Amino acid sequence: MKRATPKPTALQKAVELLAGQDHSTAKLTEKLVRRGYETDEIEAAVTRLTEKRYLNDEAVCQRQFQYLYEESRLSLRQIVEKLRQRGFPGEAIEACRPEDSREREEAVALACLRAKFRAPAPAEKWKVFLYRRGFDMAVCEAAAASFRAEAPQAVEEDDGFDE
Repeated sequence: MKRATPKPTALQKAVELLAGQDHSTAKLTEKLVRRGYETDEIEAAVTRLTEKRYLNDEAVCQRQFQYLYEESRLSLRQIVEKLRQRGFPGEAIEACRPEDSREREEAVALACLRAKFRAPAPAEKWKVFLYRRGFDMAVCEAAAASFRAEAPQAVEEDDGFDE
């Protein structure tokens, strides 16, 4: 006959979750609540982990922001939204944002266009694609111009009627 293993404490479960990947305080709390732990026990576990520096929203947010900023094709808006969804406070996210990201945004937008559009397409379609990915209109315009310059055959002629 199998013995029932006792349910781990909130602290034990939190350490187990953090061993798998970094979490924000909010996301860790949410996961512990979903697993049925009491609020007082969760607060005690979070306080203990914060004191021992196993839980540090600012440092984790900085690492995740840096990774997404350097290694992905996400716009700055998408990165900020992804970090918000992961439960990081707005102040921690804003502290990570670089002063001037225009050059990086244009390079990433251009990379997105190169990856998405192989066949000819109207330039407006490119801009809409980028805008929906969170790039601002100035970046969309600049990336479309660069893409047009490097691949003129990728532009489909407008079939509009001349009146």
